[in-house]
This record gives sequence, C-alpha cells and structure tokens, in this order.
Amino acid sequence: MLTVIAVLWTHIRSNVAQMREDPEAGYSTETVVVTALLVALALAAIGTVIYNKVTAKAAGISL
Repeated sequence: MLTVIAVLWTHIRSNVAQMREDPEAGYSTETVVVTALLVALALAAIGTVIYNKVTAKAAGISL
C-alpha cells in the first residue's frame, strides 16, 4: 500500500513540475489527483466491507 502511495505522490510531483514549465499541462495533474481520490475511496469502501464481515464472523464464534 505504501508503495502505491509513493508512486502516486512521485507522479503528482512530476506532473506539478511539468505544469510549472507548461501551464497547459494541468489537465494531466488534475486527472491524477481525481484518480488518486477515487482509489482512496474504493480502498476505504473495500476495507469497510471486509471489517464488517470479519467482525460479524467474530461475533458468531461461541466458546
């Protein structure tokens, strides 16, 4: 997970540097930021589903 974040952060920094050189390059940076936010939301949703399933399974265990 940390590797994915590092790669995305490096990509965003690279695009910001490019945008400073060429102001018309901003669309690419915007796309990367929106995509990163959508990925974060998807991971949060998947995490919530897994958490709910695990806690429901744990609650069903009887001693």
